[in-house]
Formats: sequence, structure tokens, C-alpha cells
Amino acid sequence: MQKKDIKCIAVLTSGGDAPGMNAAIRAVTRAALANNVKVFGINYGFQGMIENDFLELHYEDIGGIIGLGGTILKTARCKKFTTYEGREKAYKNLKERNIDGVVVIGGDGSFKGAAQFSSEFNIPFIGIPGTIDNDITGTEYTIGFDTALNTVVQAVDKIKDTARSHGRIFFVESMGREAGLLALASGLACGAEVILIPEMLEQEEELDRFIHKDLVNKKTSGIIMVAKNYPSLKAIKNC
Repeated sequence: MQKKDIKCIAVLTSGGDAPGMNAAIRAVTRAALANNVKVFGINYGFQGMIENDFLELHYEDIGGIIGLGGTILKTARCKKFTTYEGREKAYKNLKERNIDGVVVIGGDGSFKGAAQFSSEFNIPFIGIPGTIDNDITGTEYTIGFDTALNTVVQAVDKIKDTARSHGRIFFVESMGREAGLLALASGLACGAEVILIPEMLEQEEELDRFIHKDLVNKKTSGIIMVAKNYPSLKAIKNC
């Protein structure tokens, strides 16, 4: 599709919300309107696409949102979109408004759904990686990762104060879906003694050394950063 053929687009946010999604909505809308392209926002992601929850966006709708957390378009996970019938209904709603393409701000699951929809109904999608997990191929940093990283570091700095005061060790679990990037980056930034991520299972030996040697002998405190889906997380919680 040539640029001159695009007269109307839609934008949606899908999956977990991430800091910076509103800034991305604002950028997409402003760029489209500056090129005389009509923009529809879709509330609640793919669910809103199926339920016909569209609203036309204008400059005044995106004023003052660049610093807001969450997403003004709301977000949801939609089981109906995993069915062909659901996607067909979404397609009909797009065609009723003569929408030529869709911008999806989301993560891996959102992109997979968009790719399948596009292949079935021949509507182009553009994906803007928005996830704190930073697990999207082809980009160094996803929207939301840096803010999430700084939030974790701020929280852990406060936990460390208590750990030092009582001479204790704290296990801090970070989000990240199937990836350990958030745990790794925040653990390095806050000076964690051990970082446990699913990509490096051999770190359990370092954990054992720290607990049974350093911690006992030096009577020190410490932070152990653990990724959400670390294989031995349940066992660690039961210690």
C-alpha cells in the first residue's frame, strides 16, 4: 500500500499496560493528522475492535497525555480474538470505517495476534513495541522498559535499607514474562548479590555460595533478584 492510499488508520494498545503508551498514542495521532489522515482510537485493544468500541481522535483528545501512566485507550486481553469468528467480526468493524491500517502498541502476544489477523484479512498492521519485559526481537529497548527498570531500582534501594538494618537477605521478584532482562538490568543497577534469570540457571551455585559462606561468615545483608518465571522460584519461596 502506498502512502497516498492511506486515508484512515486506527491505533490501539493491547496486553499489559506499559509506561510510555500514551506518548506513543500521541505521536501516532499527531503524525497522522499532520498528514491529513483520519485516526480512530480503539478502546480495550482487540476486544474493542470486536465490540466496535471506536472513537475518532483529534488534537484536543491527546493534549496533556504525554506524561500520563497507563493508556487512555485502555487495554484488555481478548479470548474472542483467538477465534476466526472474532477476528472476522473485528474485520467488518474496521471496513465499516474504511480503515486502511492499524497501529498496535503492545508486546509479543499482541504482535502475534496482529500478524495472524493481517494474513487472513490483508489489512496492514504496524507494531510499536510497548512492554516492560523488553522481549521483542528487533529493538534494543521497548517502550516502558526503562521506566520499569527505574521503578524497580527505587523500590530495591528502600528494601536494602531494611536489609542492612536487620542483617537480612531479601529475595526480590521482578516481572518479565518469560524473559529475565528486567531482573538482570535492575539487579545490576541496584547491586544485587545474586541475579537469578531463566537464561542462566547456573547462578544457583552462586546463590548457594552466598547464602552458606558469605552470609553466614560475614553476617552481612543482601539482595537476591529473581525473574518471575525462574524455574526454581516456587522452591525458593518455600525456603
